[in-house]
Amino acid sequence: MSDSALPRWRDRRHLVMLALGFSAGVPLPLVAGQVLRQWFTESELSLGAIGMTALIGLAYANKFLWSPALDGLRPPLLRGLGQRRGWLVCIQVALVATIAAIALTDPQADPLPTVALAVLVAFLSASQDIVIDAYRIEMLGDDDGAQAYGLAAYVWGYRLALLASGAGTLLLVQHIGWQGAYLYGAALLVVGLAATLAAPDAPHAIPKVSGWKARLRVSVVEPFREFTTRPLWFAILLFISLYKLGEALAGVMTTPFYRSLGFTREDLAFVATGFGMFATLAGALAGGWLVGRIGMGRALVWTGIGQMTSNLMYVALAHAGHSMPMLWAQVGVESFTDGLADAAFLTWLSSLTSRAFTATQYALLSSLAALPLRTLAATAGRLAEAMGWPAFFLLTTAAALPAMAIMLFLLARLPPSKPEP
Repeated sequence: MSDSALPRWRDRRHLVMLALGFSAGVPLPLVAGQVLRQWFTESELSLGAIGMTALIGLAYANKFLWSPALDGLRPPLLRGLGQRRGWLVCIQVALVATIAAIALTDPQADPLPTVALAVLVAFLSASQDIVIDAYRIEMLGDDDGAQAYGLAAYVWGYRLALLASGAGTLLLVQHIGWQGAYLYGAALLVVGLAATLAAPDAPHAIPKVSGWKARLRVSVVEPFREFTTRPLWFAILLFISLYKLGEALAGVMTTPFYRSLGFTREDLAFVATGFGMFATLAGALAGGWLVGRIGMGRALVWTGIGQMTSNLMYVALAHAGHSMPMLWAQVGVESFTDGLADAAFLTWLSSLTSRAFTATQYALLSSLAALPLRTLAATAGRLAEAMGWPAFFLLTTAAALPAMAIMLFLLARLPPSKPEP
């Protein structure tokens, strides 16, 4: 059997992407997700302070700002590994050290050092994402099949990391404490570091431009300028920035909400993190099928409605109180509809990018899509304190209405092309 006939999953480059996807997913729950918020909740910080943790992840929404530096500057150490792998090793070692440093802090006594280190981890994690995305594209080359399998391996690695770093960390807290759990989280990144050292090199050509002004123009200004020449470009950007607003407001407050109803850390690890992850993956698969079945425009409408109305399950859970069956139902419905909506939304987002600026425009648009989670969602804690849980989650449902209205306007004026039979 020839090498070309071997199944693609036996290509070791895809195993590398599986490990790098795992490395990319580890930091998120620890510094900008459920684990840190659970630690802050148990440390008896106010809802307003917990809501402000949404700002920790601003780096993920703004990573395009320093991506030209990682693309054009040589790594400070280990240059023999090449541009991408050299930067990855530097960043991954820094991530291990910084997450381990968080284990030495005590947010109950003083949350400021914990937050400061979490901000640094988010910056390093976003930088790792930039380099991994570039390395994946360059390593897998022009083979569309290899790119598709490599991206699939990356996504599964990322989701496995969310399970290991999210649910795994929460389950370990009762045995080794928060400090030990964060040391465990730091150790998980060794998987990505080992993969980087063992990975094949990838060709990288630094753009032949001189000076930072020219580099910024090529990397950021030109892609954005091209986008602004399109019809209704401002409405498109407004829709992208508002699409996840309701989900972002609700998501920041889920951990203190569950705790207020009496659910334990173990309940959240098994149901909200573990079961929720698999429900999201199932929703994403179903969403991809739905886009091909009914077309991108109709799929956007129906999945958007599903994502919006799923927030009403929080209202139902608030009225049900400490009910495990209702918790399973709420997590299942909310996670599945989020996966559905993401599949349609990301497909549409990809269709907006120009072939001349695919990577940069996608980074800009995806960063804009993450903006509500990192900015407006910071007000969620104060809103929940003022309104109470049922009214707050009704508000998060209504927060999706402006984006839905803009989406219907855009689909009427700029209908997506119909799928080929």
